[in-house]
Amino acid sequence: MLLTITSEATPATDLGYLLHKNPGRVHTFDLAFGKATVFYPEASDKKCTAALLLSIDPIDLVRGRKGVEASFALEQYVNDRPYAATSFLSVAIARVYGTALGGRCTQRPELPERHLPLEAKLVALPSRGGPALLNRLFEPLGYKVEAARHPLDETFPEWGESSYYDVRISAEVRLQDLLSHLYVLIPVLDDDKHYWVGEAEVEKLLKHGERWLAAHPERTLIAQRYLKHRRSLFDAALSRLLDDGAGDSDETRESRDKEEETVEQPLRLNEVRLAAVASALTSSGAKRVLDLGCGEGKLLRVLLAERSFEEIVGIDVSHRALEIAERRLDLDHMPERQRQRIRLLHGSLTYRDRRLEGYDAAALVEVIEHFDSSRLRSFERAVFEFAKPGSVVMTTPNRDYNVKFESLPAGRFRHRDHRFEWGRTEFQNWATDVAERFGYSVRFAPVGPEDSELGAPTQMGVFRR
Repeated sequence: MLLTITSEATPATDLGYLLHKNPGRVHTFDLAFGKATVFYPEASDKKCTAALLLSIDPIDLVRGRKGVEASFALEQYVNDRPYAATSFLSVAIARVYGTALGGRCTQRPELPERHLPLEAKLVALPSRGGPALLNRLFEPLGYKVEAARHPLDETFPEWGESSYYDVRISAEVRLQDLLSHLYVLIPVLDDDKHYWVGEAEVEKLLKHGERWLAAHPERTLIAQRYLKHRRSLFDAALSRLLDDGAGDSDETRESRDKEEETVEQPLRLNEVRLAAVASALTSSGAKRVLDLGCGEGKLLRVLLAERSFEEIVGIDVSHRALEIAERRLDLDHMPERQRQRIRLLHGSLTYRDRRLEGYDAAALVEVIEHFDSSRLRSFERAVFEFAKPGSVVMTTPNRDYNVKFESLPAGRFRHRDHRFEWGRTEFQNWATDVAERFGYSVRFAPVGPEDSELGAPTQMGVFRR
């Protein structure tokens, strides 16, 4: 089994620090089922490749294994386990690259949070679902996927294709995330594991899928296969996974939302903000629009009242928020023609989602400030590179204006779930950079009463392709 990881971020040899493996040495590790070797075929400032080679003794695999079910007498000795990229490779990743998988780097502690242009290659990766499954699993995570299928036997082409692929995935991503994705998805693709699956596997799945699995469109399939279709384990994992992943109770989130509304209420800022966004979307000439991070549906209600919008889609990571939106919009009792104009989807804005591609415009109302700074790059790609709507209308608080809110303690954000709040210069610098990188233009507009020195309480950016 062979896994290579390549970085072309200057200096590319930083990959050695992240993996805790010196590029100038060959590193060997004894595992219960064989030996792992890490070496660097190439290590320069421009390009660095780390190779993990796993050698398995097929006889050692079956020694002492009594009572193992087999479909034919010699299956324990005649199989693909020593050669295909399977759960053995996942175990090796955790054992050999455990520090990097945990997001730690002692010598360069800032490195693990960097998004790097990384490429991973896997040899003889089984996909029990064909090339389509490879795409369904990796593309929503932002990867470009290339796969070359192996024939069953090169000397007998009439036998057809095998289920094994040489696979290359590439993305600008944190190394920890790449390793987590591989650790979970390799045995999912194989739909098997070489060891007993018990409750400990639920914890592993939730740990390594913490940042991405809940919003993945194939999370059900991933959980089922990772847990070897054990229903009790799958139910336990899914119930914990779908708890919106936020850690806060619904009551806590609603309480915090009310805190922000209380701060801004004297300006009736939310109403002004929704009207400004709706006006910008209408002016764009859009017919099909997205409300990204729609929450409980306040903007959706405004958009439904505008007849020029023929299709309206709201998406949010919170199941609870979508349920409230459905109830408040009264979708069950809405006239059929009106009901056909609107859809609600569950999903994340930090992963590629093909359902969101091809729309005329998208709105993000007070959304971006809820992302950790380490996830902004993933958000940018998901929206501006992959979904790529014709227009994007975005609002975010203007931190400069916060001093005018008497009820807001000094240094406090308007909402306790905000990870940051940008001043006007910070927002404009970020938006201009994003527009240049993804082929958009951007203009800025104040929202709410404007102070001559501090600006308006809300800042709005309108991106156009």
